[in-house]
Amino acid sequence: MLRFLMKHANRFALFATNHSGEARELAARFAEQGEPVVIAAGGDGTLNEVVSGLAGSNTLLGVLPAGTMNVFAREMGIPFDSLEKAFQVIERGFVREVDLFEANGSPFVQMAGVGFDAMVIEETTWESKKMLGPLAYLLAAVKVLGETPPRIEVICADGRREEGVAVLAGNGSLYGGAFKFFRNADNNDSKLDVLVYKEAGYRMVLDSLRGLAFGGIDLVESTTCFQCDDFIVRADREVPVEVDGELAGRYSEVRFVDTAHRLRVIAPEEPLAGGFADAMRSLLQWPRKPAELQATRNL
Repeated sequence: MLRFLMKHANRFALFATNHSGEARELAARFAEQGEPVVIAAGGDGTLNEVVSGLAGSNTLLGVLPAGTMNVFAREMGIPFDSLEKAFQVIERGFVREVDLFEANGSPFVQMAGVGFDAMVIEETTWESKKMLGPLAYLLAAVKVLGETPPRIEVICADGRREEGVAVLAGNGSLYGGAFKFFRNADNNDSKLDVLVYKEAGYRMVLDSLRGLAFGGIDLVESTTCFQCDDFIVRADREVPVEVDGELAGRYSEVRFVDTAHRLRVIAPEEPLAGGFADAMRSLLQWPRKPAELQATRNL
């Protein structure tokens, strides 16, 4: 990352963040000042903060992926293994509009989760992610699998109700890297694809793997999948909630709504190809990366 930034130092005004929330503050300030493009250089957490700062503005979002999973970059077809190629995408300047949703007021552009996956994120430390990459999440998942799951109810604005132990909501199709959890998702249709897990523990994991391998998690009996743009998730106790892979807090009730804003993203015209096999390779062959610069602005 440092070598790349030094090579292109004449193209950017660089801003390194020092604390949580600073990338959001910077992005909001730049958008208010009328900057045409703001680039997020980092992982999905940094990206989510920048997205929050740009929400409702006309400023374009550029992405230089330098995180552990880089889910949104993969979703948009932005090269996630080469900063030079990702920068070429920004230079070409093709713009795509993406829906922006929020969970209890926290914006997200890719996906959100209530229960199990948020519990895994809560258990995964920054140090373990830097050392182990995606495997850090697997180790945390093993620990969480032994815990008693919450009882959850999903209530849609159209009256539909579902019960389960965990909920995932996808604006895009990908989750956890290149895993296509939401096969019918379209991040420009003003709807979330909602996946409700009925079973907890190792049954949840095995069914997810089986579903991914055979074409869709929604095809297994222990899950229910539907589309919705406005719904509430209620739990029998406060549970962790994550947005774009970052903890948003602990709640016993979460409201998911469309913000009615569209995020303008600089991305390739065509997405990258990928599948279950590619996702597994990216999970098991994760290379270490140098510490990334957290936020950068393009002039």
